[in-house]
Amino acid sequence: MTKSDDKKVPALRFKGFTDDWEQRKFESLIYPEKIKNKNNLQLPAYSISNKNGFIAQTDQFGKDNTYSKTDKKTNYIVNPGAFAYNPARINVGSIGYQNLATPVLVSSLYEVFKTNSQINDLFLIYWFKTDKFFNQIKKYEEGGVRQYYFLDKLLFSEIIIPKDAREQQKISKILKKLDYLFSLQQRKLRYLSAIKKSLLQNMLVDNDLRPELRFTKFSGNWEQHKISEMAKRLDNLRIPVTASNRKKGDIPYYGANGIQDYVEGFTHKGENILIAEDGANNLDNYPIRLVKGKIWVNNHAHVLKAYKNCTDIQFLEFELKKLNIYKYLVGGSRLKLNADILMNISIKSPTLKEQKKIGFMLSLLEENTIFQQRKLNKLELLNQFFLQHMFI
Repeated sequence: MTKSDDKKVPALRFKGFTDDWEQRKFESLIYPEKIKNKNNLQLPAYSISNKNGFIAQTDQFGKDNTYSKTDKKTNYIVNPGAFAYNPARINVGSIGYQNLATPVLVSSLYEVFKTNSQINDLFLIYWFKTDKFFNQIKKYEEGGVRQYYFLDKLLFSEIIIPKDAREQQKISKILKKLDYLFSLQQRKLRYLSAIKKSLLQNMLVDNDLRPELRFTKFSGNWEQHKISEMAKRLDNLRIPVTASNRKKGDIPYYGANGIQDYVEGFTHKGENILIAEDGANNLDNYPIRLVKGKIWVNNHAHVLKAYKNCTDIQFLEFELKKLNIYKYLVGGSRLKLNADILMNISIKSPTLKEQKKIGFMLSLLEENTIFQQRKLNKLELLNQFFLQHMFI
């Protein structure tokens, strides 16, 4: 159903529900529950994070964290079914729902509350993730350099909810299912990433002469070769792109760190490996990628073409990705990968036939990882769409 100008209804709604939603103040839906730990009960201490909600202090800060050694008598006891949040960090989503089996402790700086029977806890959990809630925070927060949103401000804030509890339950149920799918997809992606990392460590050689994990029928030591013996650098064979043939969308354009806006560049064809000349800002993975077809490349990417009689380009791609490129960077304030240094880097490699098998398998795994990451991104977009259109 499309949201109308004169009715309080969401843009996306389950069939069978037609009544207007009603605007309520939180003071009619929630109540404070601040129970001091006067008897110094030895309950586990928790914090609230914007990503994980309730998280054990030992998990977040380690077993010997400072907070674990402080007096807990002033802490609040948070029972299952209660909400808690840090009034100084609520603007970044640091609010959690206590769904553990036993009570826990939180800092006395936190706000703790429970709901009454007029609102579904799960419905409220998801509403707290919408921009509707953050608009309320911005409206009522107070303070100078640091803004606070204390419980009295939340009680005075407003929410629009369905009158029918069944509609609250249906909305909560579908969002919970989406959360479950998102968690499964995250887990699948973690497993794939772990497998990929393990295979890179065990199927490629560092200091040894043979890999730990190997296809059958292959034996013998791997040999050391400079990159210049495995591939040629195309940097000096480029064809300038002119204004007449530089049409956006015709040919993918690659810079140092990926596809970029169209600027003066050079064309290449076939299968090539692009390595960033300047990738020092990418601390997780140095920008290295295999591209196929006709491309434009700017001056900030080295281009390698494998010698097909001795090198599988997919194998070389993963060998390069496994290298710690950062130790080869030179320069002052702006570190760069010098072309001559790049071509003189030595790596170990097996016969071409074994390279092809390793390269093919690792490429399939990487393609699957990228595909699963795209699925995760789509689920995230779907979740954002529901949060935007299922609430008012």
